[in-house]
Amino acid sequence: MSQAFDVVVIGAGPGGYIAAIRAAQLGFKVACIDEWKNATGGPAPGGTCTNVGCIPSKALLQSSEHFEHANHHFADHGISTGKVTMDVAKMVGRKDTVVKQNNDGILYLFKKNKVSFFHGRGSFVKAVEGGYEIQVSGAKDEILTGKQIVVATGSNARALPGVPFDEVNVLSNDGALRIGAVPKKLALIGSGVIGLEMGSVWRRLGADVTILEGLPTFLGAVDEQIAKEAKKAFDKQGLKIELGVTVGEIKNGKKGVSVAYTNAKGEAQTLDADKLIVSIGRVPNTIGLNAEAVGLQLDERGAIVVDDECRTSLRGVWAVGDVVRGPMLAHKAEEEGVAVAERIAGQHGHVNFNTIPWVIYTSPEIAWVGRTEQQLKADGVAYKAGTFPFLANGRARALGDTTGMVKFLADAKTDEILGVHIVGPMASELIAEAVVAMEFKASAEDIARICHAHPSLSEATKEAALAVDKRTLNF
Repeated sequence: MSQAFDVVVIGAGPGGYIAAIRAAQLGFKVACIDEWKNATGGPAPGGTCTNVGCIPSKALLQSSEHFEHANHHFADHGISTGKVTMDVAKMVGRKDTVVKQNNDGILYLFKKNKVSFFHGRGSFVKAVEGGYEIQVSGAKDEILTGKQIVVATGSNARALPGVPFDEVNVLSNDGALRIGAVPKKLALIGSGVIGLEMGSVWRRLGADVTILEGLPTFLGAVDEQIAKEAKKAFDKQGLKIELGVTVGEIKNGKKGVSVAYTNAKGEAQTLDADKLIVSIGRVPNTIGLNAEAVGLQLDERGAIVVDDECRTSLRGVWAVGDVVRGPMLAHKAEEEGVAVAERIAGQHGHVNFNTIPWVIYTSPEIAWVGRTEQQLKADGVAYKAGTFPFLANGRARALGDTTGMVKFLADAKTDEILGVHIVGPMASELIAEAVVAMEFKASAEDIARICHAHPSLSEATKEAALAVDKRTLNF
């Protein structure tokens, strides 16, 4: 006999678990299905973000950053440490602990909000009167019925054609987070977020890291001035990034991986490495969803087709996060999850794609919101720009991290903020002020007139806003 619910959410990643909790807060009887397993086979809600993405990568980035500071920067502060070593197994173990804490936190939130959790794979069975029948395939198979269905099944790493992930030598983001010892040579294909973050981790720990990128420009989605500043910093650190390459044959052997490629000059090259991380994007995860059983429409990429409000082609079926159009970002999925729950309740859920922040957690961090300078030029928008370097910021000097800048772009006539771009210390935190400002249609002058604490990194934001009108005070 099936169990009946008002809302059934398939997937407990950032979009799914948040949608389930918000729907429960709104008074619905809610079920959430998720198949992720921990090391002992137990439930591990949180999706890619918590298990093999955002959270574990940040744990490793933090550990590797501490190691780098101890080796190369503590002496500047008068701290003598002697020889510093890294216990990779302990570092990875700490990462696993952080992940489990997040898994357990989500299970607690389900219990607190009276969300019924089912551990297994969720798939459509058929449409029934007033809703849909959903199969849960796990240790215990069950049938649920839901009046409203929210699909939040996330995405999977994209593999190179003919080069499957073995998670031993050829690694996805999953395997990259489980490397058991520092490789002497590490190769990466793709200089996006995953490539740069994972490359940074293992470069700090002593690996010789080379990143191969097919595009001729570095971080093409980032403001060009900011990307160039970041590239200079990575080059100085010893992170080797080759642009404009064409990858050829890849041989995966017992002793490692060999990558044949042609460089930007057209010269044939071979890169031999102990490990290869492939980070060339992600694909929507609809495998096993049985979408065809109910006629759920997918596009040519396998993504679920939705409208602006995340409605699918089927009445009462919604989809959010990586499995639909738009940026594959955890916080975007969360906002869509909340919005869908509120729309089911007859409210007006809100997601503004123009103010979704982007962050790359390298050192220096890179963060931005809104349009880049090259986008504004291409669109023929008249704008003003203002920049302020962290080199002239007192708190950055005290921290010993003065790399980078804050950049403001504002409408030439109205002064409305059109984009804010940051490369430097704590950019991931600083960008929040810009998101708030843009959401409320603030002008650069508004930020320039707000009192910022001294000394703080946020003063660089104020100064960049002042620079739009060419009146910085400290540079």
